[in-house]
Amino acid sequence: MMGWYGGGWGAGQWVGMGLGMLVFWGLVIALIVALLRWSGPEHHRDYPATPAAGPDQSAALQILDERFARGELTEDEYRSRRAVLQAR
Repeated sequence: MMGWYGGGWGAGQWVGMGLGMLVFWGLVIALIVALLRWSGPEHHRDYPATPAAGPDQSAALQILDERFARGELTEDEYRSRRAVLQAR
């Protein structure tokens, strides 16, 4: 009964169907991964309408204070760099 319409499926048709299934499921998985990444917390921040003119001064001063506390800076270096940051 299979022979009346031209025969069964050949090997090439099975390979094509298998590759088609791999492409289909690859696209489905890629879509799911993209949706999960897009829905992550970094995409839901409330960004300011206009970016700040420069880096956050309080963060810079905090880093400077930490470096001084660790002994990476002398007192003179600390005072001069702090003066520069506060002059901004």
